Order: sequence, then C-alpha cells, then structure tokens
Amino acid sequence: MRHLSATAIAVATAAGLAWPAQAETIAVFTKSQTNPLAVAVRVGSDAAAKALGAKVVHYLPNKADSVPDQVLQIDDAIAAKPDAVVFIPVDVKALVPAVEKLNAAGIPVTNIVDKVAGGKLVAFVGADDYNVGRETARHLFKAMGGNGNVVILEGQAGTLTNTARLQGFNDALKEFSGIKLLASKPANYQRRQAVEVTDELLRSFPQIDGVLAANDPMAIGAADALDKAKRKALVAGINGSKEAVDLIKAGRLAVSGEFDGFALGCLGIEAAVRDLRKQPVPTEVILPPTVIDKGNAERYETPIAQRQCPKLDDVTKR
Repeated sequence: MRHLSATAIAVATAAGLAWPAQAETIAVFTKSQTNPLAVAVRVGSDAAAKALGAKVVHYLPNKADSVPDQVLQIDDAIAAKPDAVVFIPVDVKALVPAVEKLNAAGIPVTNIVDKVAGGKLVAFVGADDYNVGRETARHLFKAMGGNGNVVILEGQAGTLTNTARLQGFNDALKEFSGIKLLASKPANYQRRQAVEVTDELLRSFPQIDGVLAANDPMAIGAADALDKAKRKALVAGINGSKEAVDLIKAGRLAVSGEFDGFALGCLGIEAAVRDLRKQPVPTEVILPPTVIDKGNAERYETPIAQRQCPKLDDVTKR
C-alpha cells in the first residue's frame, strides 16, 4: 500500500488495525460516515477480515452519497494498490466507469448492497429490497387491522434500493383494500428530514394511522414528529438497526424489515478473500427478507459489534 486518502488513514488508525506482512488488503467503500447501515457494513467487514486474517481500509465520503467524493477515493485506492475492493456505489450508474478503472488496474471488485450497473464483478451480495419492502408493509398493515390511512416516507429518488422498496410497499397496498394511501413523499433516508416531512403530513391530514418508511432513520424521525404533535400512528422502517429494535420493544415503532448491513459486510469480505485465495465464490448472494416486531425483537438485541459473521456456504444453502 503506497498511498491512502486522509480519510482512510484516519479510519485505519482509529480502528487500531494490524498490518501483517502477508495479509490481503481489502479496500471497503461505504456511502456515509454515520448512516446505521454503512456503520453496520464496516463493523461486519472488520469482523470478517479479522477472522480470515485479512486487513481492511475503509473509504468514507466526506459528504454522504457524493459521487465526486467516491470517484476521487477510488483513484486513491487504485494508487494504493489494495488486493481487492468491496464496494457500495453511491450511484449504480455513475460509478460504472470507476469500477471499470478498478478492473483495468487488475483490482477485483466485490459489490454489496446496491448492484452497480456495469463493470466486472467477483460477486454481488445484497438483500431483496422488493421483498423486504413488501413484507414490512404487510406486517404494518396487519398490525393496523387491515384498515386505516397510511403515508409513505420515501428514500433517495432514483436509487435501486428506494425504487424496489417502494414497489414492494405499493404491491402490498394492493392486497389490503381497507388501507388508504394518503401521500408518498421523499425524506431521502434522513432522520431530520423525516421529522420535517412528517410534520407537514400531520398538518395536512387529521387522521394518519400508519407510517411506512423506507429506512429506520426516517421511521425514527416519523416517531419523533408524532410524539411532538401528540399524535398516534403505527410506524414501520427498514434496516433492523439496534435503535429500531429498542424502539420496537418500547412500543414507539411497530416493525422494521431487516436489511442486515453487518451480514453484508461480512459476506462481502469473505467473497473477496475467497476469490483472492482461488476458492469458489458464488456470483450472487441474496439474503432472505425478515421482519422484526415485538414477538421476535429479543433475537436482534445483540449489538452488531458482538455478533458472529454468517458464512457464505451457510447462506447459499438456505
């Protein structure tokens, strides 16, 4: 490794990473410094690398979801010459040329979370956003007794994750004739923005019985807005984050569809290392949908830093 971006150096140093002479170096790209999913991916990546005797350098954008930041960081990574890359693209189309640059540099790319639209990949490891969205919506609508008014908080427009989750939400709506959709508005996966959007929706509609959010931070923002307005509604999110699990147990959220960033980080690293060690790697791994509610929340209480990584062989046998 000849060169690291300032961010990557800071993260590697803060994590106290060991740098054994013969260990494979994996550069891991996430889209945000603080988003719970990105944090979980990094924790899973570190856990898997430690177990496999590899080492990780994290590249975090200075600004969340910034295409220019990620393009520059890929240039940094190419100069640093890691053995492999585990990659979440900020934009699945705009980052194709960057993946092709990694290909041209001979650096194998394992893609996780959002499937990039081009370039040569070792594997894609992700979750089925459509089914996660549909199952989460079904659980919420059943908790509402199959009747009532619902609003949707959308994620970032144009992203595959948001598009697939919204399609799942809307297909679930077709199954419940007693559920009426009042509005569907973007809050861009941001908690603060979700508070503002929910405030606006609460002023516009005197009766909201359910809020369906495309991720946990937006669901938590909606719960904050409901509390502030002294209004009641059942709220659903997606991620299965520890904060969401705690709020489900406390009764502030109804459900959260699990999108297991920790597992995706683990499996992405395992796929990258297995490829470097000339071991077989499945070209695609899709985690099945799971929805967390009060009935099963205790299973998800373990902090991600204390969880055990799943194995590729076990996941692909399901």
